[in-house]
Amino acid sequence: MRKQSAIVIGAGIVGLATARALSLKGYSVTVIERDEKAVGASIRNFGMVWPIGQPDGILYNRAMRSKAIWKEVADSTNLWYRESGSLHVAYYEDEMQVLEELFDTFHANGRPVELMRKKDILEEFEGVVETGLLGGLYSATEMVVDPRKAIATIPVYLTEYLDVQFIWGKAVTRVEIGKVWVGNEMQQGDLVMICSGADFETLFPEAFNALAITKCKLQMLRFSAGNDGMHIGTSLCGGLSLIHYQSFKAAASLPQLKTRFENEMPEYVKWGIHVMVSQNDEGELTVGDTHEYGLTHDPFDSAYLNKLVIHYLKQFTHCTNWPLLQSWNGSYPKMTNGDTEVFMEVMPGVYILNGLGGAGMTLSFGLAEEKVNSIL
Repeated sequence: MRKQSAIVIGAGIVGLATARALSLKGYSVTVIERDEKAVGASIRNFGMVWPIGQPDGILYNRAMRSKAIWKEVADSTNLWYRESGSLHVAYYEDEMQVLEELFDTFHANGRPVELMRKKDILEEFEGVVETGLLGGLYSATEMVVDPRKAIATIPVYLTEYLDVQFIWGKAVTRVEIGKVWVGNEMQQGDLVMICSGADFETLFPEAFNALAITKCKLQMLRFSAGNDGMHIGTSLCGGLSLIHYQSFKAAASLPQLKTRFENEMPEYVKWGIHVMVSQNDEGELTVGDTHEYGLTHDPFDSAYLNKLVIHYLKQFTHCTNWPLLQSWNGSYPKMTNGDTEVFMEVMPGVYILNGLGGAGMTLSFGLAEEKVNSIL
């Protein structure tokens, strides 16, 4: 009996997760990527696998399943990762109130969280600013990978362990039922999955035009820990992050905190700035980020926005001696109607999986399993 074949378009994290799920279901899988390696949003992020940001239920469970798969892949390839958890710190009473409310809700729902006092934070975690610190909420579920190394390693894992084939540096120009065209060359597949990320204008643009979808540009920076080799020990987040993630809406006093930010920090709210720090195995610290929405973005980074990020970073992290290594921007697709992904069949056997917003590293592996299972 002939083994069924599948073609995945795009080798970002969504495409890689989809290739894995299809292969495990018995498909012969070929991934086609227009660039010679993945260079999009999947490598331009914190590397955070971030269950704490997902509301209880389907999304939180999906995030935890994705984390388990990340660990499986990493353990099989000696890919570095750290189960660093996350620490949201509070320097104002209203921030602390939100964290206390979140602790009550998360703890009641079985999440491994801890409400930490100032003294405990300073004893356990390096780099947190002491002045004005009230406390923090620690969650044990978060994990960090280096996205640049991870997204380069996963294709090796898929090739060696699951016999997935890759075609690099070839752009798909047309898709028909059971056929994918790369210029004049044709590839056949019983199933086609289009995981094109922010490049959603290229294939089936009419389908995307009918969606409530846009793009988000973010700016990020990477620092060296400096001569002192600071090890922060977790992923650190300031108070602004509390108004960014859906799961934090569980706090009853969050609207009041958001109103204060809008009144006192309007530029931060306008540009969607919330400041977080992750650290990789080489001690480098990734910091961000900003959020600008629209279908076409200025390709140039704004020094003004980076200064805002760094100014806020200094309020909760001792970062004065961190030499800047790199700055960059990235772009990812974002649903504007509250949906958490796009999954649709645009013609028989041809599916689009896209629109995860900024949660691709956190949700892709679990989501791909769910959608492949629903197809089969």
